[in-house]
Amino acid sequence: MPYPLTCRRMQFTFTQAQLPQAAAWLAQQLGNRKILALYGPMGAGKTTLLAQLCLYWGVNDAVGSPTYSLINEYTDSAGHTLLHMDWYRLHDEAEALEAGIEDALYSGAICLIEWPEKFENLLPEHTLRVSIGLLPDGHRQLEVLDKAPIANGAGYMR
Repeated sequence: MPYPLTCRRMQFTFTQAQLPQAAAWLAQQLGNRKILALYGPMGAGKTTLLAQLCLYWGVNDAVGSPTYSLINEYTDSAGHTLLHMDWYRLHDEAEALEAGIEDALYSGAICLIEWPEKFENLLPEHTLRVSIGLLPDGHRQLEVLDKAPIANGAGYMR
């Protein structure tokens, strides 16, 4: 029997097979914001979820982990730029700034960030913060950590 989709109180529980629905839910939560900060432990599925989100938006390129490149750039089906960032390997804020993280965050592109807790103070006000966790039964759970205000008309509409 398939695991039932659960969406209540800004949480979404899903199986691997329900990953497309999880990506659609996440896109809905993002609304017209441009920055998504995705928190979660190693192996929770951050990169896999963000790859599915890119697929949902019509990215045709292979989406992979930016662990070593720090930032991977993609274009969706509507021509929007998406920047997938992984801050895990960055050691300090100076290194993050030198790598162009702040420029990326304010570039107008959609930014999808793994390991945002490394440099919370760099995240813009309208960042949507979401955690992904692995449940004891092997399913994943997304939870909106805060409901950042939606930027007036300046955001990404889907």
